[in-house]
Amino acid sequence: MKLKTWGIGWLCALLVAALTACGGGDGSGNNGSATPSSSTSPSTASEGAAPSEDGEEEALKPEAGAKLKVWESKEQMPYMQELAAAFEREYGVPVTLEEVAGGDQGGRLATDGPSKLAGDVLTLPHDQIAQAVKAGLLLPNDVFEEETRATMAEAAVKASTYEGVLYGYPKSVETYALFYNKDLFPEPPKTWDEIVKFAETFTNSKENKYAVMWEFVGYYSYPFVGSFGGYFFGQDNTDPNDIGLNSPGAVEGFEFLRSLKPILPMNAADVTYDVKTQLFADGKLALNIDGPWSVAAFKDKVNFGVAPIPAVPGGNPSTSFSGVKSYYVNSYTPYPIAARLFANFAASKENQLRNYEMTGAIPANKEAGEDPKIKDDPYVSGFFQQFENSTPMPGISAINALWDPLKAAFTTVWDDPKADVKATLDAMVTTVKTAIASQ
Repeated sequence: MKLKTWGIGWLCALLVAALTACGGGDGSGNNGSATPSSSTSPSTASEGAAPSEDGEEEALKPEAGAKLKVWESKEQMPYMQELAAAFEREYGVPVTLEEVAGGDQGGRLATDGPSKLAGDVLTLPHDQIAQAVKAGLLLPNDVFEEETRATMAEAAVKASTYEGVLYGYPKSVETYALFYNKDLFPEPPKTWDEIVKFAETFTNSKENKYAVMWEFVGYYSYPFVGSFGGYFFGQDNTDPNDIGLNSPGAVEGFEFLRSLKPILPMNAADVTYDVKTQLFADGKLALNIDGPWSVAAFKDKVNFGVAPIPAVPGGNPSTSFSGVKSYYVNSYTPYPIAARLFANFAASKENQLRNYEMTGAIPANKEAGEDPKIKDDPYVSGFFQQFENSTPMPGISAINALWDPLKAAFTTVWDDPKADVKATLDAMVTTVKTAIASQ
């Protein structure tokens, strides 16, 4: 790993920051301060290296005596033990693993970070980073920013960024896609028109047979919003004052949604996870929009594959919601160089593929997604392809005011053929704005 050329003045400031972080105090690398190791500003973040004789800069090296503590969830531990050993072999830095549930790491960091008890590196879902950044708990991914942007899927980079600053080192991704029964669809449908035509001869409510199902909640129904130009909170889903769920694109998407009622003649509330899972397992549901968490329910029961959700009318790809997990560096770490090196090492193509092999985690790295291990997997390849046409689920608190009104709007438009789509969406947006204002 080579650093790019840095300004001399900036480099000197960084070296001073590194020496301050590594020296003094109790002799363990802690300087006795409860302040972060480095500013969260990219311009004052990590350390550099002196140019070599050939004009290139020498490889970044960890602080002398560095040792790291890494937080990780139970299910990732076997993989992380292997990863930690490989990192120590390459960099000479010992790594201690501490088991912390994935959903608890953000909360623990808020209390354990300032008290110097937190992991130097941890994993967070993308919807938790805004709060962590505002609290000054994370260091930017500045030294390896260019490399990260070049190697990771765009949606993963976007999800690991807050207010234009990249903080995360993307680790794994998830989204939902189209499960298709290969006995009914030897090749997955590319358009919704194909599904409509198939449904004309397959769908039979008396026999409990249906062409396609998805749950009528905002998460799974987002393709009928985002694929048509609608949006939740501004174009980057961070502005609670710009709700685009009654925009022309959203109205068009809801109108298209309503047009599909003949191929799924059920009330919205009757389409549940349990119902569609059982029907797909029984061969009575041809197409099921679901996530990687459901693959195990159908293995050895259904001859199926996973593919991207079909394109919407006009040819635009269907846009799903996605989630991204990334490694982050604790701003209070006494070893900010070693911690950055570990996060970047862990996020490499090779290690993401190894994580996939051991745990099934879907890589965020673009080259990993093209590797035969992924491309030849009949399930994971479809999720990865869909992820490339996904939008990270909003991470702002305003999302909590939106889910129930949005579900009600989907239900109204689907169940009531007399309901005016624009008026329904206008009323829903008013309800959401009122709820946000009262938060």
